[in-house]
Amino acid sequence: MALDSDVLWTAVALMLVFEGIFPFLSPDGWRNKMAQILALHDGQIRFFGLVCVVAGLLMLWWLG
Repeated sequence: MALDSDVLWTAVALMLVFEGIFPFLSPDGWRNKMAQILALHDGQIRFFGLVCVVAGLLMLWWLG
């Protein structure tokens, strides 16, 4: 599979769809989760971000 700009824009579009589902279906639940995330320490947020990056890279490696 060639990695061109169409694939990149498709991935961005899918990310926007998935990111928008929860606030669309449950705005109050989304607001509560955002408040909980804001209460986390910087290190906890960085760790979560690192886990997401590693999981994404592993998925790309597995699919590639």
